[in-house]
Formats: sequence, structure tokens, C-alpha cells
Amino acid sequence: MHALKGKNVLVTGATGLVGGHLTEKLIAMGAYVHITQRSFTPWSYFSDRKLGEKVLSAICDIKDAQRVLDVVTRYEIEYIFHAAAQPIVNTAFVNPQETLETNIMGTVNVLEAARRSPLIKGVVVASSDKAYGKKCDNATEDAPMAGDHPYDVSKSCTDLIARTYARTYSLPVAVTRFGNIYGPGDLNLNRIVPGIMKAIWCGETLALRSNGLFVRDYVFVKDVADGYVTLMEQMEIARGEAFNFSTGYNFPVLELIKQISGTLGRKCNYTILNNQENEIPTQSLNFDKAIQRLGWQSTRSFETGIRETSEWYRRHFDQ
Repeated sequence: MHALKGKNVLVTGATGLVGGHLTEKLIAMGAYVHITQRSFTPWSYFSDRKLGEKVLSAICDIKDAQRVLDVVTRYEIEYIFHAAAQPIVNTAFVNPQETLETNIMGTVNVLEAARRSPLIKGVVVASSDKAYGKKCDNATEDAPMAGDHPYDVSKSCTDLIARTYARTYSLPVAVTRFGNIYGPGDLNLNRIVPGIMKAIWCGETLALRSNGLFVRDYVFVKDVADGYVTLMEQMEIARGEAFNFSTGYNFPVLELIKQISGTLGRKCNYTILNNQENEIPTQSLNFDKAIQRLGWQSTRSFETGIRETSEWYRRHFDQ
């Protein structure tokens, strides 16, 4: 029996990539799912799967502390998955204030609401491999939080603040750190995997902002949703800690294009612009802790994830 079955669960950022898949998983587990959203997001995975018909939705900007508290208390929330964020690195560079307010103070508002509610049994907060900053090659969880650009800093702060609330207030909080997440429903076509899919299915030429040699971890979104739930279900041993979740699929961008093209049997045309600033050359995560402490490991091969992702984009671009 699932520990979350029949429980009041809140997912912030449910219309985003991770939030949509996580919401779908929680519904399947029998949880009473509540979500926050600022507005309707057409074409999202959440919308595509008609998940709004199966959850209780509250209009809420996580920067509004009182509204967040109202949602948590009014709906007697017991578990919170905090996935809401401004997730785009380039947007953070152009508009740092919005990013920092959303990612940092939004997290504070969620944690404050949890601290003030006597019903809360667990909070999982989404951090990122970006929180490690530039020293992120096979990074372990005890590496320092060292972001030095707006998005990276926002995640370093989010990570530290979440664990601060766990240690200072004995709040049942744990933190996830994932690499590059891909899968059905990612509408940010500036990300590399959606960009490749658009180039393949629309016959366009992909413009690579980097030199094509930057290395990234790639993890399928359904494995990510599994990781979130696993962490929540084992909150007693995870409280106050951060966990890396990865797959070992680490590729330079040009190798990623080759792998996806080979898996799908379709060519991806690209051109190298090499004009990207403030990017980290290599990012990969050591996830031994998640395996040993939580018993978590990805269950899907890279090829399986890419095929499922590709099919979603094929349908999306045909609409």
C-alpha cells in the first residue's frame, strides 16, 4: 500500500514538466492531489493529460506568502512537493530579480507555511545540479553550494534554506538534486532535448549556443517523479538531507545529438554558434547515496526515455 494513498498532497508547479508527471503519478497512487498554478498553461503535459479534472486546483503565486499559507491550511495539506520555480537559465540572466524572488522567497513561503501547519508530515524541495556551481563533475551531496550566476545562486539558496528549516525547526524536509531532466511535455524549446526534437520533427536546423562539448547528466522525467515519491516515502531517514538523483547517462551535447538521432533513426541538422555565456562546462552527479540509502535507481534506459519523449513531440508538432 502506498504511504501517500488517501493523503492530502500539494504539488506546487504542477503545470511544469516535473510537476505534471509527478501529479499524474500521485493520482495513480490514490493521493488526494491539490495543486497551485498562476494561470492556465495550454499544451503542457498537465493539460495534455487532462490532469486538471482529477485534482483540486488553487490559483496561487508562491511569492504571495499569505496565499501559500491559506492553501496549505485550508486544504489541510499533509505532504508538499515544491516544484514551482523560474527554471530557465537564460531567463534568470535577463531577469535576475524575478528569478531570485520566485525561487528563493517562493521556497521560504512554502517552508513557512509548512512550519506553521501542525498537519505537515513531509516536504520535498526541488534543488538542482546547478546548486553546486562550476565544480560539478561527479559531485557528491557533501560538495559546497557554490552557484555564482543568478539561476545557480537561486538553487544554492533554495537548497540551503530547505535544510535550514529542517535543522532549525525539526521540519520534515528533504531536497532533490537532479541533472538535465527531459521527457514528454517540456515546452521550453530552448532546452537541448526539446530543441533536438523540434529540429527532427519540424525539419529545422538546431542552433547550438555552446561549442557542443559541454557535458550534462540526462534523466527521464518519470524517473524524476519516482525519485520525488521515494524520498517523501522515506522522510524519516531523509529528513534534513539532500539526495542526488541521476542515471549515469552523461553526454557532451554533440554526442547527445548523435545518440538521439541513432535511437530514432532520424537526422538532426545543427549549427554551432558558440556564443553561450555563464555556462558550466561539465555537470554530472554521483548518486550512490540515493541507491544505498533510499534504494532508488532509474528503471528506464536512455533509449526508452527518448522514444517516449519523441512520440510526444511528434504528436505535439503535428497539432
